[in-house]
Amino acid sequence: MKFRRLTVIAVALSLSTAATAQDQAMSFFITSINPGNGADLGGIESADAYCGSLAEAAGVSGKTWAAYLSTSTENARDRIGEGPWFNANGEQVAADVDDLHSEANNISKTAAVDETGAVINGRGDEPNRHDILTGSDNQGMLVGDACMDWTSSASDGSAMVGHHDRTGGGDDPTSWNAAHGSRGCSLEDLRGTGGDGLYYCFAVD
Repeated sequence: MKFRRLTVIAVALSLSTAATAQDQAMSFFITSINPGNGADLGGIESADAYCGSLAEAAGVSGKTWAAYLSTSTENARDRIGEGPWFNANGEQVAADVDDLHSEANNISKTAAVDETGAVINGRGDEPNRHDILTGSDNQGMLVGDACMDWTSSASDGSAMVGHHDRTGGGDDPTSWNAAHGSRGCSLEDLRGTGGDGLYYCFAVD
């Protein structure tokens, strides 16, 4: 009987450990590279799919991914699930949506890594890639037209960007999601102000 009880306890602990490890699997990252056409991501569904393809390539499967991008029909904060979210190195970046949009979040240059766990260049690096597309204000709500809902690469458009390294210029340089508007929607325009057409991806489940 004692052996049986010990076996049950061991199995329970094993399952608990496995669940914890699974919970801390990557559920947040910044895209390592732009799909190729600046802020024209092919629309929000294509942006979501790109998140999923990068995660799969990095060895993370079985999750539904959403781009942290606001559109005319949906705000970024409402697209990304409930959290918590962890980066590729197992660090928690936010416990839930409210935590993510508060000063308590853990988004920084060293924590907001790409899908491989690599740190993305920030201000002072060459090239600077810290402008992250969001189309959102600091609470994750749409600002402007977000480069025509992420379908335009025209130079006369704009989208809100954040600074993953929490530094630089703009209206709110320390904001991870609402630092300033981009100079245009083309990849060349985005690079001209310290970006590379990258965006945040979150696991919805």
